[in-house]
Amino acid sequence: MNIKKFESINVVPFIDIMLVLLVIVLTTATFVAKGVIPVELPSAKSADKQEHKKKIMITIKENGEMFFDGTRTELKEIDARIAKYDAQTPINISCDKEARFDLFVVLLDTLKQKKFNNIGIITRREGQGARI
Repeated sequence: MNIKKFESINVVPFIDIMLVLLVIVLTTATFVAKGVIPVELPSAKSADKQEHKKKIMITIKENGEMFFDGTRTELKEIDARIAKYDAQTPINISCDKEARFDLFVVLLDTLKQKKFNNIGIITRREGQGARI
């Protein structure tokens, strides 16, 4: 009985497996980087126009100044300005940590009276940038 020596290893199956794994990693990496899967939507004549809901940004500074989408406003004007928007419109509130808490509470109360429930409060994790 003759025993054959292994002088070489067939690496073709190993290369095939590695190439398949590489394709999987590269494909999923593009989805992770973009956060969405790109899709080319079909067109239709009867399609309704979708309006992208604008986020409203309300800022309260340390000295009590309030800004509604970047323009200075008073607390009493917020009620009238917010009435122009749908109750499902997302609202982000950015409040200085040294600002009076009662301004924040009155603002939240005004938004809740107008039935706004999609409210985000912008904070900052220690050592990182702003978060919602």
